[in-house]
Amino acid sequence: MYLLQKNTGRMLPRFTNVIFYKAPIPCCKMRYLRKILPRISAMTVHSRNFISDKPVVVLGIETSCDDTGCGIVNSNGTILGEAIHSQQIIHLNNGGIIPPIARDLHSKHITEICENALNSANMKLRDVDAIAATVKPGLPQSLLIGTKFGKYLSKIGRKPFIPIHHMEAHALTARMVHKVDFPFLVLLISGGHCLLALVEKVDKFYLLGASIDDAPGEAFDKVARRSKLHNIPDFYDICSGAALEIAATRATDPEQFYFPPSLCQYRNCNFSFAGIKSRAIYHLIKEEKRHNIVGDSIIPDIYNLCAAFQMAISRHICNRTQRAMEYIQMKNLLPMENKTLVVSGGVACNNFIANALNIICSEMGYNLVRPPPKLCTDNGIMVAWNGVERYMANSDILTNPEDIEKVDINQKAPLGENWIERVTEANLKCKWIQIKKLYAK
Repeated sequence: MYLLQKNTGRMLPRFTNVIFYKAPIPCCKMRYLRKILPRISAMTVHSRNFISDKPVVVLGIETSCDDTGCGIVNSNGTILGEAIHSQQIIHLNNGGIIPPIARDLHSKHITEICENALNSANMKLRDVDAIAATVKPGLPQSLLIGTKFGKYLSKIGRKPFIPIHHMEAHALTARMVHKVDFPFLVLLISGGHCLLALVEKVDKFYLLGASIDDAPGEAFDKVARRSKLHNIPDFYDICSGAALEIAATRATDPEQFYFPPSLCQYRNCNFSFAGIKSRAIYHLIKEEKRHNIVGDSIIPDIYNLCAAFQMAISRHICNRTQRAMEYIQMKNLLPMENKTLVVSGGVACNNFIANALNIICSEMGYNLVRPPPKLCTDNGIMVAWNGVERYMANSDILTNPEDIEKVDINQKAPLGENWIERVTEANLKCKWIQIKKLYAK
């Protein structure tokens, strides 16, 4: 990445002490920046124009974990430009995400990614109405890069800055591509989170359930790595979750390995994946001993284990989601004629889980909505769209430079108002909807 240590030339005379980059910008980049950045004559941010009929355009920056993303979206839901740099292969080779490495890669690529997004939109920074950036939750070192860069663009471009909650962005992405009216139920399943929430409006969420230990994506990742799936040529360069899903489709006996239900004694909507993960590793160790597996060798029935593990994860997610639906029905929190479940986050790309949830939705009278796979994973488009939603709702739009400068990152941030205790007090006993037929031949 090209880092602005000190600005040279006359382009940005008011910000010569801004230190964000680590190296001077080459002349070719300076020429490019002169084209996309307006001259700064004052440090105040332009006021928002509510009179114009022109669609609002927001540039979004996402660096909460290991992907550097930038998206440009307008209020019509049109994706004008996008760019992303994936760190997947690097982290696969390191056995997992290492925060300092993720930070350095964000720092190296963020300028280029934002340039590419603007180029793909055939736009300049002055054409954007606001800058949005993920500020919470996520890896602190990664969040810091995107937040600083977003604030920097806001400052030099005199644009409003919109701080974005990562999970709220995931929750609302579906509204960009599907007709989803408020209120609706959302299930966010990813490598860092598992949440159920009722979404009343853009900035009003009610948390019904959350993971008390591991997230599903984390469980998928650890079991896939412990299974040594990446030693199978077909899965060498595929992320762990996708590798495990494909491996599960090759099972000949999905019920060979037993996984007991999780949290049966707790009548709430919380999730726990640690026990399911531990059980999978227990099966692996037992099979390795039984077959004298050493080194990089793989147990003979690995596909059956993947299928059983995936089924256990899916059943647990479905059971907790079903209870949330029954709680909503008991409290009459959603319109009977238009009940929607939005499923988003990286693990929402798993088609087996989506099919299982579709069975639950059919039985409970819900419409299942899932964003396209590329919008389920972390990306700048979802951040830009959340910025658009907030801009149109006039929610948390910062225009004062001092207020923008005060924005800080937050590694952990709750999603809305916590209603978990309310669900627990309802003491709902559910007759679970069966999803076993998904493995029927």
